[in-house]
Amino acid sequence: MEKQEKAIHYMNEKKYEDALKLLQEQIEEHPNDPIAYINLGNLLVILKDYDRAELFLKRAIELDNKSATAYFGLGNLYYEANRFNEAQTNYEKAIQLGLEEADVYFMLGLTFKHQNLEKLAVPYLLRATELNPNDIEMLFQYGLTIAKLQMITEAKTIFKKVLEKEKQHSDAHYNLGVIAMYQDNLKQAQEHFNAALEIQPEHILAANGKKKVEQLLA
Repeated sequence: MEKQEKAIHYMNEKKYEDALKLLQEQIEEHPNDPIAYINLGNLLVILKDYDRAELFLKRAIELDNKSATAYFGLGNLYYEANRFNEAQTNYEKAIQLGLEEADVYFMLGLTFKHQNLEKLAVPYLLRATELNPNDIEMLFQYGLTIAKLQMITEAKTIFKKVLEKEKQHSDAHYNLGVIAMYQDNLKQAQEHFNAALEIQPEHILAANGKKKVEQLLA
């Protein structure tokens, strides 16, 4: 296991060539070890070598068809390759096999979003936020999804929570500005658009929102 641990350490440090060498050695020495194939497959996904990654992850599943992490890795591969339906199938399989982590629920939710299936995305994004309540991106994506489904009051609460965790979140301010406009609270909308632009001066959507509000207030 020492080589695997060292390889993961290298991956975390972005020393991908060193990690690749160690994982290839591990597979040569232990050709029936599914974990080595999973780690190598995951590394090749990072390196965008999707064809080889697919081979190694599928080999891991041949060696252990109950490996939830192998299906999760395959899901990530298909997600990165914009093959969202295949990603969905593999994330679902990973959950079915007992992978109870925020990341797999979050990624499954995103695959539904990419297929314009927001209603199906909601429970998975919500579960991700329950499993990892401190992850701002998960919370924000959940807010965006329910906003798109016209769950405005709930979305407003979520975007406010995002700002409680990260005051400098320009997109949360922008979305609160949109909600305020929708609710005819133009002054509040203006405040949120201004806040978004103060944080991110090149925020085009916030600039457009501000312009619209100013026209309505004129």
